Amino acid sequence: MAELTVSGGTHPILKDDYASEWMGIEVLALDDGHATIRMTLRQEMLNGFGMAHGGMIFAFGDTAFALACNPANPQPGAAGMNTDTITVAAGVDINFLKPAFRGQVLTAVANRRASTGRSGLYDIQIYAADPGASTPAAPAGAAPAATLPGQLPTDIARGELIAEFRGRSRTISKK
Repeated sequence: MAELTVSGGTHPILKDDYASEWMGIEVLALDDGHATIRMTLRQEMLNGFGMAHGGMIFAFGDTAFALACNPANPQPGAAGMNTDTITVAAGVDINFLKPAFRGQVLTAVANRRASTGRSGLYDIQIYAADPGASTPAAPAGAAPAATLPGQLPTDIARGELIAEFRGRSRTISKK
């Protein structure tokens, strides 16, 4: 399935996620309400104009959304956590800002903005960088990126913002 997380385990929702596996999604960082993932655009992900198909960008953002909404290690009895529930999309909006092209590396950064009861609001930024693009230097004394929700890991080239995805979540019973 999809690549291992930075902590060495796989997120449970990726276990049987054949779409994410086909897309080649790699999980870079996970935290409560946060996920950072990446993938490389392949030829079969392009539309007739030779740029990333909007459905591929959407599916990529949706995977980051799902990872941020669902805990990697649900703990029975923990606040807001229940192993009998899952959190799914109630609705989403996406704004495509710039095209992305074959060979570019996409990175999605998902963050919870608010949650009340069974509902949540998440923002996902999607970036495209050319392969081998230089990475920004980490500020002196900065904490490891995986501990900073909303920021890219320091070994990731930010690239250009190509899409903004906003997701509205709802926690429901698994059955």
